[in-house]
Amino acid sequence: MDAPHGDGKGVPLTTGVREDHLTALPAPVPPLGDRAQARTRMSSGMLHEAKAVWVVVRREGIRFSNDPLRVIVGVLQPVLFLFVLGSGLGSLVKFGPQLNLRTFLYPGAAAMSVLFTALFSAGSIVWDREFGFLREMLVAPISRTSIVVGKCLGGALVSSVQGVLMICISGLAGVPYNPALMATVLAELLLLALTVVSFGMVVAARIKQFQSFMAVTQMLVMPLFFLSGAMYPLSGLPAWLRALTRVDPLTYAVDPIRKAVFERLTNVPPRLKQQLVPGVTWNGWHVPLGLELGVVALMALAFITVAALEFRKTD
Repeated sequence: MDAPHGDGKGVPLTTGVREDHLTALPAPVPPLGDRAQARTRMSSGMLHEAKAVWVVVRREGIRFSNDPLRVIVGVLQPVLFLFVLGSGLGSLVKFGPQLNLRTFLYPGAAAMSVLFTALFSAGSIVWDREFGFLREMLVAPISRTSIVVGKCLGGALVSSVQGVLMICISGLAGVPYNPALMATVLAELLLLALTVVSFGMVVAARIKQFQSFMAVTQMLVMPLFFLSGAMYPLSGLPAWLRALTRVDPLTYAVDPIRKAVFERLTNVPPRLKQQLVPGVTWNGWHVPLGLELGVVALMALAFITVAALEFRKTD
């Protein structure tokens, strides 16, 4: 019989234990110093991206402050809508001595004030593409998601300035100057502006000319605005129009603003409030206020995500 193979000292090298029965050793744990360095690099990267977002937001603010005509034009249209249309049709539409048409139209006019400013902010990315500034941003050592987030946040903040101006003239429309009401309306307008800007960024991601962008957005946004209930109550509508208002995203932004306004109108009878502000219903179920705002916030998040994915493909 052959002797077992050994190392020359009589100790066999084979133990007779099968390799598949050996217990796997745990993976080596990196030293504490390496993990600390990894956390430091992650924190540094997040801070770098946050600074990039702030730079884009600041640029939007500087661009807006250097264009006072844009502020005037942005407020002029909703003011005409509120006072000219509200006063002109006020002789035909009578709600009673406690309420005039301008007060009812105020939430829609406030939404309009941020709507078109937000679209213009999103459309500026097309100008940047035409003049080559967008390419400089895209080749910068920052993620394109940071550019999109900064653009959306900056456009929303700029658009909310128009909302502040509308809040300042709310007393002329019969809306009380209530601090809680003003804060609520401003927050809801800011959420609406973020949604509209992010939607505009999705549209602008593939459009090369500013004229084409404005034509497309006007074609899409104007029907959405008129179907949102900004100019009429959501009750007593034909079945086809009621269905369209329920699928209109702007409906879930205008209705909370109108609810906030009418909650502070103490001189309006409850029956008239119920008729003019019935709320949004899904097959007879009244949608809660929080869910309405959640729908708007979810759309903003979805549009930002899609815009970020689109800009990753942009050259």
